[in-house]
Amino acid sequence: MTIGVLALQGDFEKHAAMLQRIGVPCREVRKVADLESVDALIIPGGESTTIGRLMARYGLDIAIRERAQQGMPIYGTCAGMILLASEIAGSSQERLALMDIAVIRNAFGSQIESFEADLPFKPFADRPVRAVFIRAPIVSRVGAGVEILSEFNGKVVAVQQGKLLATAFHPELTDDERVHRYFLSLVEQRV
Repeated sequence: MTIGVLALQGDFEKHAAMLQRIGVPCREVRKVADLESVDALIIPGGESTTIGRLMARYGLDIAIRERAQQGMPIYGTCAGMILLASEIAGSSQERLALMDIAVIRNAFGSQIESFEADLPFKPFADRPVRAVFIRAPIVSRVGAGVEILSEFNGKVVAVQQGKLLATAFHPELTDDERVHRYFLSLVEQRV
């Protein structure tokens, strides 16, 4: 099993480091040929507009949609969540539109209003996850077939739709491997 990390912009190196720590082979994905050799994909945080434009420029948007339709698991964090959403409030930016969710960008404020919190995460009843929020989105609508995995102050911040997982926060910036391991369990069901 090899996990791809979209490496066009953003904090892709932190996801790669987390996967390496867990002992899972990973590959940076920058072009369509890179995507063909991975079993799953992580879309990192960063600038969602920039990542969306670069995906379109390199044809990765089409290739990722095709692989998702074939059942490839995808995990998006922060900007990755925005790019997976079918609706983005007040924006017509490039997106993959793979999840039946609507999101609001920068819902918690600007960069200086970043924060951390311990959140319940449905797959882990034993203890909360440490969530790092940096200019994070929230999910304002979930469609049929979308499961809410976590909320912060009544706002939806983690969702799953089949093999698609999205969090508004950055687990790759903590030492907690559980969210990545949970994503890997979705990949293992497919491989």
